[in-house]
Order: sequence, then C-alpha cells, then structure tokens
Amino acid sequence: MDTVFYLIQNMLPVAVPLLLVALGGMFSERSGVINIALEGIMLFGAFFGALFVYSIQSSGINPQVILLLGMVVAAFAGFVYSLLLSFASVTMKADQTITGTALNMMIPAAILLFSKMFFNSDGITTNVGFFIRKMPVLGDIPLLGQLFFQKTYLTVIIGFVLLIIAVIIFYKTKFGLRLRACGEHPQAADSVGINVYVMRYAGVSLSGILGGIGGFFYSVGILDGNISGHTGVAGFGFLALAVMIFGQWKPIKILFAALFFAFLRTLAYSIALIPFLNDLGVNQTYYKMLPYVATMVVLAFTSKKSRAPKAEGIPYDKAKR
Repeated sequence: MDTVFYLIQNMLPVAVPLLLVALGGMFSERSGVINIALEGIMLFGAFFGALFVYSIQSSGINPQVILLLGMVVAAFAGFVYSLLLSFASVTMKADQTITGTALNMMIPAAILLFSKMFFNSDGITTNVGFFIRKMPVLGDIPLLGQLFFQKTYLTVIIGFVLLIIAVIIFYKTKFGLRLRACGEHPQAADSVGINVYVMRYAGVSLSGILGGIGGFFYSVGILDGNISGHTGVAGFGFLALAVMIFGQWKPIKILFAALFFAFLRTLAYSIALIPFLNDLGVNQTYYKMLPYVATMVVLAFTSKKSRAPKAEGIPYDKAKR
C-alpha cells in the first residue's frame, strides 16, 4: 500500500504540467491554430517563473505565496511569447509548423546564453522549498488525505482548479462556443459577426498562459524549483501534444491521458520499489523510454481516428472586421 501511495503522490505533480499544457494546446487548435510551440512556451514560462522566484527568495515571503506569484509571472511570460505565434500564424498567415518549430528552437539557446552571462551556469537554481508534507485539515482526511494532500505540491490543487475552469469556459460560455466555431467553420462564424482573428488570438493566448503555468509547475514539481536551458523541459511540450491528441481535444479525456503518461514516467523511476519489476533485472533506461514509446503507439493508433475538428490552419482569409 505504501508503494501505491508513493506512486500516486509522485504521479500527480508530473501529470499537472502535462494536463495544463495539453489544455492550452486544445484551446489553440480548437480555434484553428496548430500550436507546435508548446515546448518553447513551457520553457519560457518556466524560466521567467524561476527567475522571479530567484529574485525574491530571500524576502522571507511564504513559499506558497511565492509559488502563486511565480505562477502569475510564468502565465504572463507564456502569454507574451504566444503572441509571436499568433502574429506570425494569424496576422501574417505564416506556416504554423515552421513558426512553432522556430519558437521551440530559439528559447533553449537564449536561456543558455542568458544563464551563462548572468549566473555562469546552464540555468537558474533556487533554494525555495515548495514541497508540502501535509496540508492542514485536508491532510487529515482518511485515505484521500494521504493520497492527495500529503507529500505533495500546491501545484496539484491549482492544476485541478484550472481544469474545472477550462471545462466551464470551453463548454458553458459563449466564448467557448465561438472559439470552437472559429476552428470548425470560420466562414460561418464570420457570417454571424464573430471576429475570427480575435478569437484565434484569444485561443493561442490561452494556450500561452496555460503553457507558461505548466512550464513553471514542471520546474516546481519535477525539478524542485530549478530550470536549465540545457535540459529544458525534457520534451514535455511534445508529450503534451500527444496527451492532447490521445485525449481527443476534450478536457476530461485529456486529464486521463495526462495521468496515464505521468504514471508511466513515475513507474520508470520507481522500479526499485516494486519487487516484481525489480527482480526482472531490466535496465531502468528501458523503463524510462515507456512514456515516449507509448506516445508513438498512441499516435499510430489514434492519428487517423482522432483529429481536431476542422483545425486546418488558417483557411479563413476575409477582411478583418
């Protein structure tokens, strides 16, 4: 039972960044813009979030307050960086894949340069401890408290709150309906007075905000508050794309897909705790490959059946309203 608790407690901080970044990709693609730049947006948000934490870590502010402030900074950074994709893809009608790839390639090099210049290292190292051993009141709940509110991070709760907000926005608001309409039938949306360009900017901006937060949460829950331009976010942006596709561009399915991939990653780093797998004598490196092998398998079986509804780039080419 202790092993089960350990796996779940360590799986959730990994699942939350995947969940948030995949939700961001969902908003962007449902508006009609394919966001390949999620990896770069994650790293951009993580870097500025870590930089902010580094700048105020000696102020004596409660670590959880610092985390919330860092989240806001990371969200803003992700939003700003996503505007580059919006401008290139929506306004200039550039190829989205090439633009996203360029944005992904630029940030690791920029962070390495900045870190070498100002910190003489590959990234930013902070000394703020965000880990929560036990949450007041909630941590005392039998079973659930031990599973979800002990030995965890505040990022887990925030991640599920943002999931609920995303579901409400996506399915229960006029904005969500208009966003989906602009991705599925832009000409029809334009005919009823919806500004397709504005909605696509909004979709990519939401993607940037969630991607930035997801990147910062990655640095908190997986790298313990640090970020490096050399290792980046370990391909989590691309893994989030697979999570989004596996989840069929639907928030709740994306949640289960994120949990699945996070479980595989956590399992790979916990082999020594599972006697059956440990006795097999298989090198741990092969277990670490599981999330990425699963990604290829999932994409092979779902790519033809699961496609974003009419997310065909920018077919809309009418005058701006």
